[in-house]
Amino acid sequence: MAHEAPMVDAPMIDADRPHTRVVERDSLERLAGWAITFALAIIFLWFGLLKFTDYEASGVAGFIMNSPLIAWLHGAFGITGGARALGIFEILSGLLIAGRLISPRLSVIGGAMGVITFLITLTLMFTTPGVIQPGHSGLPFLSAVPGQFLLKDLGLLAASFWVLAASLAETRASRALSS
Repeated sequence: MAHEAPMVDAPMIDADRPHTRVVERDSLERLAGWAITFALAIIFLWFGLLKFTDYEASGVAGFIMNSPLIAWLHGAFGITGGARALGIFEILSGLLIAGRLISPRLSVIGGAMGVITFLITLTLMFTTPGVIQPGHSGLPFLSAVPGQFLLKDLGLLAASFWVLAASLAETRASRALSS
């Protein structure tokens, strides 16, 4: 069976696998990468803007107050201010992820911010009451809200990690080409 070649934007040889041939990333894979990038940017921008509404501020209050990592936001800024602080972070994340159009260095920062965001929100599965469906004991019996609602952040964490990794690779490739 033939070995598959690595798929990269810029041609490069994998020093750990010199037997593989160099292949450029195909257009469908590039399109998928941009789709992930902009879907994630839109999600961050949308969620961030919603944090400036009263209904969203009260909707995330329970998550914030049950998190040992971000509960301090309520003490420092109150319920509305805590939601707005998260909103600012999310809006900046979305803008920086979309900044991949200008420079992959911007989306390295945005992707890292996304990874941090979704690592924190996934910890809420362990600290937020009601994650397990009443009448059941433990996994896999997640409630619809907040259990399954929080679990979707696993996919968003993966997308953020992909943006971070792809942007780092693009940054390194452009440095290598300019040296």
